[in-house]
Amino acid sequence: MTTLRFDANLKWLFTEHEFEARFEAAANAGFTAVEYASPYAHTAARLKRLLDDNGLAQILVNTPMGPAGSPTRQGLACIPDAVGEYRDGVLRGLEYATALGAPFLHVVGGLVPEGVSRDRAFARYVANLAWAAEQARGTGVRLLLEAQNKRDAPGFVLETQAQAAAVAEAVGPERVGLLLDFYHAQIDEGDLIRTYLRFHELVLHLQVADPPSRHEPGTGEIGWSGLFEAVARSGYDGWIGCEYRPKAGTVAGLGWMREATA
Repeated sequence: MTTLRFDANLKWLFTEHEFEARFEAAANAGFTAVEYASPYAHTAARLKRLLDDNGLAQILVNTPMGPAGSPTRQGLACIPDAVGEYRDGVLRGLEYATALGAPFLHVVGGLVPEGVSRDRAFARYVANLAWAAEQARGTGVRLLLEAQNKRDAPGFVLETQAQAAAVAEAVGPERVGLLLDFYHAQIDEGDLIRTYLRFHELVLHLQVADPPSRHEPGTGEIGWSGLFEAVARSGYDGWIGCEYRPKAGTVAGLGWMREATA
């Protein structure tokens, strides 16, 4: 049985502070690692200094996404007409991940474009991931794939854990693995312990939030005690990202984590 390790997602937690102040707030709350989707508004050197000054490790960043409301707002990997922009984004993501010492780059799949068949978008997604895996070779960075639920992200290219696992197996599990977000998985698939155990050998990173409101564990419908025990007993030794919207303040809502790591 392993000891569970949780990192703070600085897009979602400590939002009562400006972004750069969230590093210190996370360290003061007892976190030793962080993740966040988009580092690109800051220089890698500045972010690395914030990590080092606060004794924090960077776990992952995402590939760049388009602005809210745009066709690329959920990523570019499945969009046939955006291959050049996608490749530029992957290279930029790898540059940041390497500079920050992050072991993972989440390649965000994207929404199937209007007028494009799901099969064509999916084929482009797999080809784009294979290209990204080649670019990541020798960097020490592994790529992550995440299925998202159809309620929050209708039209997202990856809809199930099985689909994501098949892509990882096809591209090469030595370079590509799963980011399994229990929030997304619960909404669309449920049966979380069985789902996790089915794919756990491919799972490189986990994320947590409690449906239906995406608050911290213990505020919604998931039975976290049994789920965390199953994860620990499986031998999982990766990080678990706290990607939730605190119900009443970040620090006030961390009691669940103290219980999970006791």
